[in-house]
Amino acid sequence: MVSEIRGAASRRANVKFGWFSSVMVALCAASMAHAQGGQLQTLPSAAAPTSGPTHDQPPEGAVTGMGDINLYPKRVVIDEHNRVASIGIYNRTTNAGDYDITLVDKMMTEDGQIVDLATVTDAAAQARVKTSSGFLRWSPHRVTLGNNESQLIRVMAHVPPDLPPGEYHTHFSVVAVPPDDGGLSIQQATGQDNAKGIGVHITPRFGISIPVIVRVGATTLNVGITDIAMTSMPDGKRGIALTITREGTRSAFGDISVTAAGVNTPLAQVRGLGVYTEINRRLVKLAIDPKASPALLTHGARLTITYTDDDAAPGKILARQEFTVP
Repeated sequence: MVSEIRGAASRRANVKFGWFSSVMVALCAASMAHAQGGQLQTLPSAAAPTSGPTHDQPPEGAVTGMGDINLYPKRVVIDEHNRVASIGIYNRTTNAGDYDITLVDKMMTEDGQIVDLATVTDAAAQARVKTSSGFLRWSPHRVTLGNNESQLIRVMAHVPPDLPPGEYHTHFSVVAVPPDDGGLSIQQATGQDNAKGIGVHITPRFGISIPVIVRVGATTLNVGITDIAMTSMPDGKRGIALTITREGTRSAFGDISVTAAGVNTPLAQVRGLGVYTEINRRLVKLAIDPKASPALLTHGARLTITYTDDDAAPGKILARQEFTVP
């Protein structure tokens, strides 16, 4: 099951001082995607200094991206009680590296994908996304980390006084900066010692992102579960399809489980599944545990689907629905 955290790839072509290069960027983006639960870390005050690199190991539950870049927590929620948060970046590679830190506005689609808002061509869909990047500040914007080094990045919300109540979001993105190897000059690329002519130099840029959610004033949320049906997963195994519905001014975030009476182990489950405020429903497929007894999935078997909050009120049941296997 795909969580809020998702990967994406793009290519950028650069021409500089007579040599040619192509840079491939692989970004691992989170969901409300994209993302699983994590506790917010806060600094004592807005004036508190940002920590320099340390050799601390990433906490359990940190987000792992391509290239072994880790972030913690997996998801940040800022509200009127906590306007300052800190996000830990961990370099788990064997080499030192530079990392660019930016905010990227993203949108969730009904199938749970997290896409860059800049790539969305539907004007109505764009208008539904309430972004927080315009009033968030972070420091530093670039860090250099050695092997197994970490650093905390401070994120501060400066909410405009006239901002309407509700939820606003963006994504905190960290991307590795490729080393400058000098490339090839035109003379080198076309010289007699280069029989292949002008070439293309590919340098991977790995990254990761997590959602940063800002809540202003009182928010509301109402969640439901509909359209439950047995289905087949891409690998051919059995699964359960359903739709999570959402109403109100707050996103939903939590864990889904499918259980049968008298059985302690869930037949299917997914953790950290979110529904952003720009969509009113999310289509979900859960793979059934292959160890589950076939008798629990035969005609007439009764199952219970539960969506449990892991956000504003951890442990609270957001929605529950009974289902009879046809």
